Amino acid sequence: MAGYRINRTGEDVKRELTDIMRQLKDPRINSLLTVIKTELSNDLSHCKVYISSMEGMEKAKEACKGLNSAAGYIRREMNGRIKMRRTPEFHFIPDDSTEYSAGIARILNDLERKEAPKAEEEEETWEE
Repeated sequence: MAGYRINRTGEDVKRELTDIMRQLKDPRINSLLTVIKTELSNDLSHCKVYISSMEGMEKAKEACKGLNSAAGYIRREMNGRIKMRRTPEFHFIPDDSTEYSAGIARILNDLERKEAPKAEEEEETWEE
């Protein structure tokens, strides 16, 4: 039962963090950031937030530095939005999963393009 509550609260935190990040004015934090995953501790005192950027891992690392410096403001905003007994301390960690998945999609699209002309050639040979 407690695991379900933590997962549900983690999703709420993730949703609110995305909204709060859009309002921050730090130039290190751009709009191409994605909150990949949130991990709340069992006592809800700490929250690891995995951040990814479409612009690469270096931008994600830079954004995490900006987010870690704004962690106090983010914690105060979170307290006003989600009523919890204890508002967690946020630890932002860079993640490259968005860049990784974009690379896989690019490879799959290239394979699909290479396979399409071969399929058309096979259809022509069957028609003759």
